[in-house]
Amino acid sequence: MRIEDVRRNLTTPLTGPAYAGTHRFTDREYLNIVYRTDRDALRAVVPEPLEIGEPLVRFEIMKMGDVTGFGPYTEGGQAIQVSHEGEQGEYLHAMYLDNFPATAAGRETSAYPKVIGAPRLYVDGAALVGTLDFGSIRVATATMGYQHQPLDLAVAKDEITVPTFMLKSVPGYRGDLRIQELVRTQITDVVVKSAYTSPARLQLFAHVLAPLADLPVLEIVSASHILTDLTLAPVEPVFDYLKEKTL
Repeated sequence: MRIEDVRRNLTTPLTGPAYAGTHRFTDREYLNIVYRTDRDALRAVVPEPLEIGEPLVRFEIMKMGDVTGFGPYTEGGQAIQVSHEGEQGEYLHAMYLDNFPATAAGRETSAYPKVIGAPRLYVDGAALVGTLDFGSIRVATATMGYQHQPLDLAVAKDEITVPTFMLKSVPGYRGDLRIQELVRTQITDVVVKSAYTSPARLQLFAHVLAPLADLPVLEIVSASHILTDLTLAPVEPVFDYLKEKTL
């Protein structure tokens, strides 16, 4: 294979990449629970220059009905409410999913903090249930009344399209860092098909390798159940830790 042919391949392995193509999400279903947590716990995990306002976390389980290039899968995790230079957004703290190509693509082509887990989203009687297992151990259980009250579609759209910040770190071959950046992205081309709000509960269980419970649930603030089509925009660097001065 010629050098110019190698340069046209952006993924590994070279002749059998884990993922390919662009990705349009059809029938992405969200269970979102926003909760208040301990401010000191947030300070321990949110990197500067991001700033913490209210100590709020959004726990999410997302069931992807169909994704071009990946197929259906389910994902869960935590997003922390933050601001950067006055812009309100969320810092993606943890993401667990049951699809390796989507995991590899999220980590390699952008900065999504994805690892393999076993999330589920399903209806059990009159409750919407979201669970997350890491290996064989349960680390989160979320329950929400099933479609109790309609949620304004514009409010639902605003909830899932806030700017998203992530930390991208790429190690060098001698134990140093080649890349360490804070990046920003935002969901685009959104069509909200339905949205509901209901009472909700969330339990987080301690696990050394999946430390969601390090951000404890002190108070449930809101919950939503949203069905949508969308596209993820490319990421853009907003802070270079290897070049910028220490704050």
